[in-house]
Amino acid sequence: MYPNDLLYTKTHEWARVEGETATMGVTWFAQEQLGDLTFVELPEIGRSVTPGEEIGSVESVKAASEIYSPLAGEVIKVNQDLENAPELVNQDPYGRGWMVRIRLSARPEGLLEASAYAALTAGQGH
Repeated sequence: MYPNDLLYTKTHEWARVEGETATMGVTWFAQEQLGDLTFVELPEIGRSVTPGEEIGSVESVKAASEIYSPLAGEVIKVNQDLENAPELVNQDPYGRGWMVRIRLSARPEGLLEASAYAALTAGQGH
């Protein structure tokens, strides 16, 4: 259910680390809990972020929720497609629904592997 090549946070973000950069978004579990997304707010390109820092938000028909950075670094790209099509997060959270690309300034720490994240979410609404 959760791709093994990703790292996860306890606040339901994922990160795909590729060398000096990482792509991040929210997990299938997060989008499922929120329901149909109606709005995504992403950080500015060039912004420095730290792990656990609020960097944006998502709104759905059911709720609003903050997005937290899983990593330390600089925002180098945001998914502009989400501005007009926030439903991409619901349809493909690990692909076309990605949110932010970060140039890493430190090694990822304290993130969960897929099996640990699956165990975390097992008792939370599945």
